[in-house]
Amino acid sequence: MNWYLKVLKQYADFSGRARRKEYWMFQLFDVIFIIVAMIFAIKGTGYGPLFVLYVIATRIPALAVTVRRLHDVGKSGWMLLIVLIPFLGWIWLLVLMVTDSQKGTNKWGQNPKEMTA
Repeated sequence: MNWYLKVLKQYADFSGRARRKEYWMFQLFDVIFIIVAMIFAIKGTGYGPLFVLYVIATRIPALAVTVRRLHDVGKSGWMLLIVLIPFLGWIWLLVLMVTDSQKGTNKWGQNPKEMTA
């Protein structure tokens, strides 16, 4: 949960790096909260006001942590546009998201793993 809150505190921070754990823990809690919001939706449509408000509030942090994750593997945030390539783009993005951090310092900053270790 701390990783989720860390991403929310860096609401629109697209600079720096995010380690794998930060990215995937945010994604895990994001999916859990979306499912809970859908359960509480009015008339079972899946898109009640709670769901809509949550999704609107968390898309910028989700985008920011994804860009920071790309920075961590040594790619530009613009690499996110690879998802526009049907099917293969999403697979390549997934590969990038599970790739280990680039060792040492890159042009986006120091390796977050090395900062905490």
